[in-house]
Amino acid sequence: MSEGAPVRADRTAQGVGIILASVVTMAFADAVVKLVSADLTIWQIFAARSSTAVILLGVLLRALGIALMPRRLGWVLFRSVLLVLAWITFYTSLPVIPLSAAAAAAYTGPIMIALMSAALLREPVTPMQWAGVLLGFLGVAAIVRPGTDAFSWFTILPLLCAAFYALAMVLTRSKCRDEAPLALGLALHVCFVATGLVATGMLAVLGLAGETKSAFPFLLGDWAPMGLKEWGVMALLGVLSAAYFAGVARAYQIAPPQIIATFDYAYLVSAAVWGYVFFAETPGPLTIVGMILISLAGWLVAMPASRRVRPA
Repeated sequence: MSEGAPVRADRTAQGVGIILASVVTMAFADAVVKLVSADLTIWQIFAARSSTAVILLGVLLRALGIALMPRRLGWVLFRSVLLVLAWITFYTSLPVIPLSAAAAAAYTGPIMIALMSAALLREPVTPMQWAGVLLGFLGVAAIVRPGTDAFSWFTILPLLCAAFYALAMVLTRSKCRDEAPLALGLALHVCFVATGLVATGMLAVLGLAGETKSAFPFLLGDWAPMGLKEWGVMALLGVLSAAYFAGVARAYQIAPPQIIATFDYAYLVSAAVWGYVFFAETPGPLTIVGMILISLAGWLVAMPASRRVRPA
């Protein structure tokens, strides 16, 4: 935050409620993305889904009399690019690994948020927080299982997603706190649309061989024909995505990142439920242990921060 900016009281309870509603919504949307990943490319989903979100957010901003252009355009664009990279890495992993495993690996993000908040926002790191960090990485090891036959390089992608997401959320708190959440969501979805269209155009120009496309169809495939059903699904995803990103931005604006990051873990439970409903995915024992360890780690990381902000 810039020097001389007024200090605002945190609204922690409201932030927790918003983040819980947001992650439950996004877990469902991610399950739908995994469901359609066999038919559409990631770039097609970005462009089609976020087109709906851009229209919806633009109408809402106009109706509410909020400026479409962010106040700190550079920081907002940087935040948007980080989130686009986060979702590229996460979505690319979904056709290959179970939703619950991808979610657990990605949810090292809250631990990274606590560490980045300490490094960038000068929040002290206590011994208990360091213990939480260690516990979190043990949980990751239980899920990823490096050096065994169960290991997949695709599991690294949700970990990259976690790093990009963590930095974006710290920027939300420190550099974009005064931006309208709907305006942040609009800027992000404009970046999603631009990324989808540019990537699709580049693939068309490159003209990759059929064998290369078939090896990674979700990432390198052609734009598939879309009927009323497909556009309806993309419109639904656009609405859910607009609500999610605006909600997350608001939660991290009005409450300490460490506390909001802890309740962010509700996504793990939701992802496991939707993974079972849509794909009959049942997490293995080690994956369940890893999810518990990562959740406990997030609680340890955030507990000192919760005590510090309670008087406010």
